[in-house]
Amino acid sequence: MSVLSVVIPMLKVYYIGLKVLLYQLFNKSFLLPVFPKQNGRVAIVTGGARGIGYETARHLARLGMHIIIAGNSENEGQEAVKRIKEENLNQKVEFIHLDLTSLKSVHWFVKTFSDRGLPLHILVNNAGVMLVPERKTQDGFEEHIGLNYLGHFLLTKLLLDKLKQSGCQESCARIVTVSSATHYCGELDLEDLQSCCYSSHHAYAQSKLALVLFTYYLQQRLTAEGSHVTTNAVDPGVVNTDLYQNICWPAQLLKGLVAGLLFRTPEEGASTSIYAAAAPELEGVGGCYLYNGQRTKSADASYDEELQSRLWTLSCSLVGIQEQHCKAY
Repeated sequence: MSVLSVVIPMLKVYYIGLKVLLYQLFNKSFLLPVFPKQNGRVAIVTGGARGIGYETARHLARLGMHIIIAGNSENEGQEAVKRIKEENLNQKVEFIHLDLTSLKSVHWFVKTFSDRGLPLHILVNNAGVMLVPERKTQDGFEEHIGLNYLGHFLLTKLLLDKLKQSGCQESCARIVTVSSATHYCGELDLEDLQSCCYSSHHAYAQSKLALVLFTYYLQQRLTAEGSHVTTNAVDPGVVNTDLYQNICWPAQLLKGLVAGLLFRTPEEGASTSIYAAAAPELEGVGGCYLYNGQRTKSADASYDEELQSRLWTLSCSLVGIQEQHCKAY
């Protein structure tokens, strides 16, 4: 492995991070408006037991939604359910186990949820890992692309029919996918999604670019079908969560010094996800990249329709879905 193949992606990711921090220094965090109650709507939030996911689930519960927290830690999930119920006096909050590093677990989760007979109005693809050491998922995928992207790709595909059934012309179902500013420096190599020459920074940025490409292509398909489902990608900014435990030690030291001043809190980081999931002004609006409550231009590569299509086809193959028979339970 060449040193440059590791150093260059790392410098790009930290450069993007620095730009975001400078923006956050001089610009206030987006403040959520007061939304009307949304009783009767059902939302799934992956990674909803802590950090941005927890704050997203907590706020949607406050709006009266029935919340399903999906995560891989039973203890954390049940504790999050307990706290949200106590705070919001909303008893329609529950936890269902989901391990996004296992395609089998994704299938199990969807079947478990479908057996409940509930509709599905909101899917928040929030869970993720960042800059982890080189390792594989249970299905042999590099972990960033496997968990961040392919796990959510399969989850969304298997829940799509349920979302279509639940959305209507007056109130579309919504898919919200959490990406990152690092997608701007992401490079997607369809011949090497597994990152054979491993760089954690490249792998992370690539997975976040894949999520934006997926969002745009899925919206094109939904629009062409006339489905009452919208999908948007959101960027939470640089947020003070435990995702940063794998950054290099100089960055860890710097984070310790400036996090309180420059980093967003998890609640602030969740604001754009909540906005995309619940804002009345986004009714029927899809195919957007949202940052700090605003529609923003994403990376040029994310608008490459040929790349979107090729990634879609490859992803179906990798997760074992035949495109012509892509159906939910």
